[in-house]
Amino acid sequence: MTWDIGDIAKFLLATVSPISELRGGIPLGIINLGLPPWFVFPIAVIANALIFFPVFFALRLFYDKFLFRIPLFSRYLESLRKRGKPIVDKYGFWGLALFVAVPLPLTGAYTGTILAWLLDVNWRRAFFPVGLGVIVAGVIVLLITLGATSA
Repeated sequence: MTWDIGDIAKFLLATVSPISELRGGIPLGIINLGLPPWFVFPIAVIANALIFFPVFFALRLFYDKFLFRIPLFSRYLESLRKRGKPIVDKYGFWGLALFVAVPLPLTGAYTGTILAWLLDVNWRRAFFPVGLGVIVAGVIVLLITLGATSA
């Protein structure tokens, strides 16, 4: 089987898109583009998990360079972090991992990363639950996709 570089690019773009993430990338790659699951799954999980770094650090940079100058935003962010601290303390790692793992709209690596940044979770503490959530979501989506292709 020959793989078309255009198909791989479409699959990767869907996987790293904030709208579809791997929830769209895996079915697109396997069902629509005919890529093998053994190729699609690890690439989708790795690409989607690595989204964490540019998103987290871009948010930090954007806030440090621009948003901190807006007193209303700074007050809102501090208030949000103060209200969120008990939730982070209570659910922490597993709460963030579960949030990312649920393959529903508006949950995923992007939203989990934004949530971790908003709640002032250190990136070292936030990456692993986001990554674990991406793996679990990937497995769920893969199983659903393989079930759909066998039916």
